[in-house]
Order: sequence, then structure tokens, then C-alpha cells
Amino acid sequence: MPGTPTAVSAPGKVLLAGGYLCLDRQYTALVYGLSARINVVAQEIKTSPGVQLTEIVVDSPQFLEAQWRYGYHLTPEDGGIKVTQLQVGSNINPNPFVEVTLSYALTYITRTGHHQPTHAFAPAKFTILADNDYYSQPHSQAAGTARFAKFPTRLGDAHKTGLGSSAALVTSLTAALLTHYLPASAFDLSTDAGRRTLHNLAQAAHCAAQGKVGSGFDVAAAVYGSCLYRRFSPAVLQALPEAGQPGFAPALAACVDGDGWDTQIRAEGVRLPRGVALRMCDVDCGSQTVGMVKKVLQWREAAPGDAKQLWDELQARNAALGDLLGREAEAEADDRQLAADIASAVAAIRALIRDMGARSGVPIEPDSQTALLDALRDGVDGVYEGVVPGAGGFDALALLVRDDEDTAARVKEFLAHWGREKGGAVRLLDVKGEVEGVRRERLGEYVGWVS
Repeated sequence: MPGTPTAVSAPGKVLLAGGYLCLDRQYTALVYGLSARINVVAQEIKTSPGVQLTEIVVDSPQFLEAQWRYGYHLTPEDGGIKVTQLQVGSNINPNPFVEVTLSYALTYITRTGHHQPTHAFAPAKFTILADNDYYSQPHSQAAGTARFAKFPTRLGDAHKTGLGSSAALVTSLTAALLTHYLPASAFDLSTDAGRRTLHNLAQAAHCAAQGKVGSGFDVAAAVYGSCLYRRFSPAVLQALPEAGQPGFAPALAACVDGDGWDTQIRAEGVRLPRGVALRMCDVDCGSQTVGMVKKVLQWREAAPGDAKQLWDELQARNAALGDLLGREAEAEADDRQLAADIASAVAAIRALIRDMGARSGVPIEPDSQTALLDALRDGVDGVYEGVVPGAGGFDALALLVRDDEDTAARVKEFLAHWGREKGGAVRLLDVKGEVEGVRRERLGEYVGWVS
């Protein structure tokens, strides 16, 4: 209940196979959750007797000037809860993902029957803490080796590593709001019904904050962890009014609780073989994903026959990789044979990805990334293969490697040498592939950050 501090976290993601295909319901995506998490701690703001405060504070203490304060009000004609950012010092620093998530979650809460539409929410503070691997900050600039570094920049100036921070943020903040303001009888994160509500509401909020209806694989991974994902039809969300517009509140509740969601999410069997780890390499460049996706879809529209043939074959190769990893997760595999099988399956996918990039004129696997992936595979013992995940470009690389410290040390040494030789910043992140999705956390994890 509102007086009890609670903490939740949601994982980042890596789209190992199914980039671009995941935009179309004919195809599926193989998504892995990551050990890097966005954490949100919810706690009541204590007020003096007789003092009324209608304010919600969202704080990201790892960054400079990263606190957002909001007032809120009930809008007319069933428009739901609209939040208004309040000035902090001399600054108003907008955060659309936080603001939209608050409007959506608070509006939904008023429709559950446990809050009257005129009911004031108890003032609360939500503290966001991100595991360090979401950002490409040089370690020398971050405070020590603690799980949550204090970064010397504003949040908007931090370089992201492409692990899905916005989806993990929206999911964990939505979960924290629902958990904080609703009784367990109305929302329980540990149940199938609770995760379904969270998934639908977080998808709606994330799409609204982005300004478009995306494929949603990143939110699905944040909620359910590693999974085989088939997207929902865009029509599920397209009829929703904007927050605060007439009819938004009942439309949002009907959308979240309705049976119109046709997404398919299968977490069972999506595993990694024993002794195999999924690791990420940060190349600290970043890509303009939206522009890349637009160009690939333009190529697909211009050459539908060629595109369908390539996408169908890519789907088959992606499925073969998923089957291989899932099957070997249940078996005692010979290390050499497993390494050869993984290398062969991933190489077949990479060949088609490069073909799609050449046909569409989009650097999905840029030459520099090809050179690095090939050098890691061929030159470092224990590296089976790797991909430029998701939409491709210059975000973090995903590697399938032998799961031991010696392999990790060899990869780190190789990347350090590669960076010196090529003049770039390349490093192995601490993050690993992880099965579990959103979860409750112990408050002791956040000592020193939350009072």
C-alpha cells in the first residue's frame, strides 16, 4: 500500500534474431532479456500534519539535474489524469517517457474501482536507478565499480549502449506505480494477470511516448524476459485518444483489459545452452535507428517479391538458431560441436542481413562491424559468433561465447588492442543474457541512493 516503500526492476533486451522482421506479424523475433536492469523505488512523501501535497516526484540521482516534479489533475469528459511538470530551480527539463507513463498509469489506476476518479493520489517519490551498462560513460568518469555509478553528465547527454533503456524505464515505472497505489488484490506483479496488465499498459505508454506504434519486442522482454515474440496489430492502439482528451480514460481501460491484444509471447524454451553466455560489446557510436528502419521498409515496398523471399529465408534461419539454442539448453552438448553449430547458424543469418543491407542501402551490418565480429570469431578462443542485433548499425554487438572468466578476459584484451589499433572505444560490457523479466526487488539493493 502507499505507505510501504516498494522496489521493482525490468531488464534490458537484445534482439538476437528478427531485426526488421519483428515489424510484421507474419514473422517472429528471438529476444533475450539482459542482466542490466532499470530499477524504480517507490516511497511515500511524508508531509507535516495539516499540510496537503498533490505532487509526484521522479528522481534519477545518477545524473545531473535529473529530477522531475509533477502536479496532476483530472481532466473533463473522461479525459483521465493529466500531469503537469513543475519547475525545479530555474529549469524545466522535459522527459516525455516519464510524463506519458505517469499520465497513462495514473489514469488506469483511477479506472480500477480502487480509486475514485476524484481521489487525490498520496504524494510519492519514484527513484530511478539504471545499471551502468546502459551508458557508454568512460569508467574513469564514473564513481568506482559500484552497481550504480554517479555520472558527470545530464541524462540527455549520456551515450546509450542500445540495451533498451526507454522500454525498461516505462515498464519498471509503470509496475512501480501500479504496485504502489493499488492493493495486491487489484494488481500483483507475480501473477499472469498482473504481467498481462503491465504489458498492455506499458506498451500503450511506450508507443505514445515514442510518438509511434512500434513492434513492442523491447517492452515484451522487459515484462517477460527472454522470449519468442510476435508483435501485436498496430490497430490495437491506434484508436486511443491522447492523454487528457475526451474519452481517454475509458478507452485506455478498455484497451488494457480487453481481449483485442493479438501479440504472441512464448518464454518457455527460450534459453541458452549450458556453458554458453550472451555478452555485449559497446562500440560507443550509436545509430539513427528510425532512419534505418524507414529506408529498409521503403526498399521492401519497392521490391516486395525480392523482399518477401529474403525475409522468409531469414525467418527460417532465425527459427533454426532459436531451435538450436533451446534444444541444446536441455542437452549435454559436446563443446566443439556446439561451437560449430552456433557459428554455422549465426553465420547464415549474418549473410542474409548483409544481403538485405546491400539491397536496401542501409548499413545494417557496417563493414567495420563485420571486421570486428569476424576478428572476434576467428581470433579469440571461446567466441562462437556474434551479430549486430536489432536494427543493426553501430550499437552494441551481441556475442555468443563460452561462459567462463578466461574467455571474458581474452575478449577484453582483444577489444582493448582493437580499440588502440583502430582508434575507437570498444569494450566488453558486464551485462549477460538473462531469462527473467520484471520482478520485485529488496530495498537493501539501493542503500545509499534511497533514504
